[in-house]
Amino acid sequence: MNKTTIEWTEITWNPTTGCTKITEGCKNCYAEKMAKRLKAMGTPKYKNGFDLTLHHDRLFEPYSWKKPKVVFVNSMSDLFHEDVPLEFIQEVFSVMNNNPNHIFQVLTKRADILEQYSPILNWTENIWMGVTVESNRQYKRVDHLRRSGAFTKFISCEPLLSSLKEITLFEIDWVIVGGESGTNARPIKKEWVIEMRDICQSQEIPFFFKQWGGTNKKKAGSMLDGSYYKSVPLSY
Repeated sequence: MNKTTIEWTEITWNPTTGCTKITEGCKNCYAEKMAKRLKAMGTPKYKNGFDLTLHHDRLFEPYSWKKPKVVFVNSMSDLFHEDVPLEFIQEVFSVMNNNPNHIFQVLTKRADILEQYSPILNWTENIWMGVTVESNRQYKRVDHLRRSGAFTKFISCEPLLSSLKEITLFEIDWVIVGGESGTNARPIKKEWVIEMRDICQSQEIPFFFKQWGGTNKKKAGSMLDGSYYKSVPLSY
């Protein structure tokens, strides 16, 4: 079991590790930096660094968790990466199907592949499906997500790199927003965050503001106009 500091989940489960960059949101990928560090430390699971790697031996980890958990699936990868075989994705889904006491949160930037595979995946209510929308160039990912079979659909706007004031959130159940962190973090504008908060509030969609980010994310915190916004779907 891998505990995490990511506020909107409890633990991570990585049946795959590694990825490749496809859009501007990937530029300063935290998972890539972490994978390289773990490889340098001699961690067996990361012997391939950030090259895409399937871990069949990790598939059955959820069966050993006795208490209900909220699980971020593939925090160090993308389950719908073009090089992950459909059969392996179906195996991951089967494990999630067979563990209804846990909530599994899957997040992808490859929403086109998600939609393509969706009809042949077994969607149970404990599988939450999300897409990353880091800028207004990625609205199409929301359309792909809407057409998936997931019961709970969410959007992660992290790192938020532009205004999303024209976004359509029809059939979206949750929105997470956050700024990029680290030494080369790109700036987030307060007005972008307020826009997303107001859109979510007007449509009664839970809004979770994770962080301002920057070079010192702890100091920057996550308070917006004197308040914290940490709403989650009711089924959390």
